[in-house]
Amino acid sequence: MSVETVRAFFAAHAPDIDIVELDASTATVEMAAKGHGVAPAQIAKTLSLRIKDRTFLIVTAGDARLNNRKIKDVLGGKPRMLGQDEVVALTGHPVGGVCPFGLATPLPVYCDVSLKEFDEVVPAAGSTNSALRISPDRMAALVNAEWVDVCDRG
Repeated sequence: MSVETVRAFFAAHAPDIDIVELDASTATVEMAAKGHGVAPAQIAKTLSLRIKDRTFLIVTAGDARLNNRKIKDVLGGKPRMLGQDEVVALTGHPVGGVCPFGLATPLPVYCDVSLKEFDEVVPAAGSTNSALRISPDRMAALVNAEWVDVCDRG
C-alpha cells in the first residue's frame, strides 16, 4: 500500500511529521484544500512528467499551471504528462495521491518556486485520502529537490 511506503519514508527521515488520513477523498486540489482547511494554492500537487527519455516529478502550488516555455528553457524540452498506469508503476502512488516521498523508483524531483510563498504546504502522502503538512524548504531538502521556476500562478 502506497501510504505505507510514505509512512516508512517519514519514519526513517522525519519521524516528527504525521500523515493525516481523511475519510473523504482528497484526490483533487479543490477536495484536498477543503478537506485540510487550506487555500487551494497551499496544496502541493505533484506532477509526473517526461521530457524525451527523462522522467521526473515537479511539485507546484495547487493553483499553479505549467508554462511550457519556462519548462523548455529550464529542463530542455516539452513535457508530456505520464499516463495513469505509468504513474503508478514509477511512483508506486495512485493518481490523486502522488507525492515525492516513498517512491517505488528513484526519480528526480523539482519544486517550483510557487511553493515558496507559503510557510506550510500540504502534499499528498501516497493515497487519495492522505496528506501531511510541511514547509516547502524542508520538503525539498528531504527529497533532494532542485528549485525551478516553471509555472505561472492562478
